[in-house]
Amino acid sequence: MMPAGFAGVEAQLWLWMLAMIRPGAAFLAAPVFGSPQVPVQLRLIVALAVGIPATAAVPFTLPDAGIASIEGFSLVLSEVLVGLAMGFAVQIGFSAALLAGETISNAMGLGFSSMIDPQSGQASPAIGQFLSILGTFLFLAIGGHLALAALVFQSYVALPPGQAWLGAGSIKGLVDFGGIVFAAGVVIALPVAFGIILVQVVMGMLSRSAPAMNLFSVGLPAALLAGIVLMAIAAPVMADAILGAIQRGLEMAAQLAQGA
Repeated sequence: MMPAGFAGVEAQLWLWMLAMIRPGAAFLAAPVFGSPQVPVQLRLIVALAVGIPATAAVPFTLPDAGIASIEGFSLVLSEVLVGLAMGFAVQIGFSAALLAGETISNAMGLGFSSMIDPQSGQASPAIGQFLSILGTFLFLAIGGHLALAALVFQSYVALPPGQAWLGAGSIKGLVDFGGIVFAAGVVIALPVAFGIILVQVVMGMLSRSAPAMNLFSVGLPAALLAGIVLMAIAAPVMADAILGAIQRGLEMAAQLAQGA
């Protein structure tokens, strides 16, 4: 039979482990924190730094049947669901830059040039990689990483452990938010993509008037040059649009943190 003091220490360790689940799930799904470049140990430390004070502010106890029970499994599942939903909301807002990069790269003829995106660990076009890095800088510049940590902390008030199931309205709002961000990605890419399409239309007209002209050798450099010039001109507008999408992602995470 274990001494009472050791049993108390064991229970406290289990509480700390449960405290890491919600912030750990949120940071796993969120941009920057969820990058493969971020060490797992660092994510665990940040999850502990957020979760332990939160559970101290909103006390809760382990299920009477223990963590290895249906009640314990339900508690863990609810914490994972809330954390993933909040992190995924921010990630969806961040994905507008990647969508815009895919669109612009295809319009410029750079769809074949892929690089490994440090955020997702997946191959993405060069322009998508550039906009992803830009989005990361903007996310850190506005304190998005700190805002997400604060939202996870605040979520314990509206969604305390053990009662943290999100409603159907919250899940539907998160799904609908994906459509809004898709439109934001198209808006970010529209100025550059539309200009490149006009260049390609002009090249098509030239190929009709001069059939002997090698369209590939002329059209691809023209599309690349037009894309670079248009991106330089539209950079402030694109940065504002990416920043707006990221902020909307944080606002969606705030709604989920309030149980709305």
